[in-house]
Amino acid sequence: MTFQSTRRAFLRSSAAAVPVLAFSPSANAWLSCSDEAADAIAIPDLDGVLLSGAAERAAAADDWGHIVSKTPLAVLVPASIADICAAIKFCNRHCIKLAPMSMVGNSHSTQGQSQAECGLVIDMSGLAEIHEINAADAVVDAGLRWFELLQQTLPLGKSPPVLTDHIDLSVGGTLSVGGIGGQTPQHGLQLDNVLELWVVTGHGELRVCSPTQRAPLFNAVRGGLGQFGIIVKARLKLIAVKPLARRYSAVYPNVAALIADQVTLMNEGRFDYVEGLGLPQPDDSYVLLLEAVKYFDPASPPDDAAMLAGLSYIPGTATPDTLTLYDFYNRLAPIVDFTKFTGEWYLPHPLTDFFVPLSEAAEFIEATLADTPAIDIGYGPVLIYPFPRSKVTAPFVPLADEPICVLFSLLRWAPSADPAVAADLVAKNRVVFEGVRDIGGKRYSIGSVELSYADWIGHFGPKWPLFLAQKLIHDPKNTLTPGQRIFPW
Repeated sequence: MTFQSTRRAFLRSSAAAVPVLAFSPSANAWLSCSDEAADAIAIPDLDGVLLSGAAERAAAADDWGHIVSKTPLAVLVPASIADICAAIKFCNRHCIKLAPMSMVGNSHSTQGQSQAECGLVIDMSGLAEIHEINAADAVVDAGLRWFELLQQTLPLGKSPPVLTDHIDLSVGGTLSVGGIGGQTPQHGLQLDNVLELWVVTGHGELRVCSPTQRAPLFNAVRGGLGQFGIIVKARLKLIAVKPLARRYSAVYPNVAALIADQVTLMNEGRFDYVEGLGLPQPDDSYVLLLEAVKYFDPASPPDDAAMLAGLSYIPGTATPDTLTLYDFYNRLAPIVDFTKFTGEWYLPHPLTDFFVPLSEAAEFIEATLADTPAIDIGYGPVLIYPFPRSKVTAPFVPLADEPICVLFSLLRWAPSADPAVAADLVAKNRVVFEGVRDIGGKRYSIGSVELSYADWIGHFGPKWPLFLAQKLIHDPKNTLTPGQRIFPW
């Protein structure tokens, strides 16, 4: 079953687009005419289009963070995987940096991770088709967004096991970093639920990999931050789901009580989804909220009393409500629409996420929240929820060295567009990062924290030699994804 995307046609038909025909090594520039420079080199034949217009380049120099802006020389809107292979080979020959980005709504990166200064950005939204939906899996392009897949699978009673809270993200993007959500305590990360990958390596070669075919590459690119290859297509696991969602919210007296109940629920499997929120208040305190969800059929609704039995929330604060499963998955859409209308959506988002060891989590999180005024969080809540370390199988997603890790996210929204304000919040993220590091925790590699080369080595710890070896095998010229700023060469 194939569902055609109209986005590629829209992007290619832009009247303002400036097509690229050649590249000049001496000028380090893409050219719209092959005779603009004596050393002009014609670009490879492409099914898609290579653009160098100011609007396209500016879009590729932005992301959801609105903090870092590195302008590329051109943007490739591919119409085939062959385009990506050709682009990487060309960039390798001419020492051009290259990065993939989903540019519909801009990348959801926050610190320029998907940017390529003076290089080439590949707009992965040019490849966004669903190729198959089967009984237990789906084959999709990496530029497809999760909500687009859900719109096709939910009528069939199927869903990926794990979804991020915001489902307007690309498949390839989340598989490259992890993809965490309230189903992670039961099913791991999104990258733990991929069955097969089509990857274009830093050599420009297409490779198909899985747990049984080219397993080292499969393990490297899942959570590999785009350093070894570009995920272009994926076979994703699907599971049966119910059509309705009963959502329970309850207020907790402190972080320790919240995490303790979450661990109990995680071990029991009582709910299909469990998260925790810290909602900043005007007096700089935080309302701590359990959010737990049970999926069900209309004929068999859950027993509310049984679902909440034995939990230590503040009496009288528990409130259940019922949504369709898609409306629950897409619950952030009204907030996104509202903040776009008010303009807050377009402010900087210097968020940061960590994996904290359970033994240190409650004390560390309480202390951090006490030092984090509401203005330093803004619209974004704090996320707090545990998951078993054993559920995460990819080697390059570093976790705290305990059986249970706790996700601790400060989803900051800056109160203004002042660069100094964003810089201050990024600096505060660094302080939290150092505290997490000191108690044995790790950073989830999507947020706004400035890391040095030594920090990256410490981040991967004992896995660093393997990470470096995979880089030298699959992308020895360090062509791919320079915005992560892992390697100094």
